[in-house]
Amino acid sequence: MKLGLVTYNIASTWDLETVLRVCQEVGLAGVELRTSHAHGVEITLTEAQRREVAARFADSPVHLVGLGSTYEYHSPDPAELRRQIDGTKAAVRLAAAVGADGVKVRPNALPEGIPAERTLAQIGRALNEVAADAADFGVEIRLEVHGKTTCLPPNLAAIMAAAPHPNAKVCWNSNYPNDLDAAGRIEPHFRLLADRIGLVHINRLHCGYPYAELFRLLKAGGYEGYCLAELPAAGDVTCATEFLRYYRQSFELLGGA
Repeated sequence: MKLGLVTYNIASTWDLETVLRVCQEVGLAGVELRTSHAHGVEITLTEAQRREVAARFADSPVHLVGLGSTYEYHSPDPAELRRQIDGTKAAVRLAAAVGADGVKVRPNALPEGIPAERTLAQIGRALNEVAADAADFGVEIRLEVHGKTTCLPPNLAAIMAAAPHPNAKVCWNSNYPNDLDAAGRIEPHFRLLADRIGLVHINRLHCGYPYAELFRLLKAGGYEGYCLAELPAAGDVTCATEFLRYYRQSFELLGGA
């Protein structure tokens, strides 16, 4: 497996040059660029600017693993739902232009007064639509295990059941303690989503989350993709770089590499 970085929040104020430089210095193989951050890889970029971003990554050993969007599909308002779907499709075209492998989307809520199963199915249908669209561009759609209630693995499994397109993937998000079952085990919930995992987000490696077991399960299932560190801000760039060096060593000691 390969260690990389999510630019939320640790690199939120870094320009693209700094992101690439720090990842290369630390030995991070890839990056997911979060929308709304200082590096500015957004759907508003012109064609020339998109080519420039693609060229920056082509000249770097750091791989553009994906774009971290905030598009979500739980709204009961049909117009808002369509806006979110269309926004995702625009992000897919940006990803294809800049050379990103995928676009991360998220479930974020189960609106009150609406049966949960109805909302979960709606999210799944929207996910299926954008995944089918993105397949034409060679871009994966990755549904992050996210949201106060939607992050529960059984709820994610229900969403994925309504999104059978093979280009609809799961971004495992390492949520503690929600990934654990009532007996404190990770494996039963992991198995619900294991065959759909296309990306992994990790966070603080010593927070109590069973990372050694997660890495074992991922490897046993043949996962050879990226584990992207999503971390809080860590001071200035110099401090963050040093912190990331220690983080990489901890990742390797826990069996991630």
